Amino acid sequence: MIIEIGIVAGEIWHFLENRPNKESLLSEMINCLGRPRELVLMSVGWLGREGHVVISGDQDYKITLRR
Repeated sequence: MIIEIGIVAGEIWHFLENRPNKESLLSEMINCLGRPRELVLMSVGWLGREGHVVISGDQDYKITLRR
């Protein structure tokens, strides 16, 4: 499972890297990646813990790639 979380974390990184402001709403990211919601959440958490993304918002979280 840890390998799959890491793979999806990489997919999130590339997804955000190609966005105009290097950011996305979590719901949009889940829809675009086509991965299970729980797996995307774990991967975003991993990236957040390592300081690679900033997570903000209340209802629909905004995920921003740290520059």
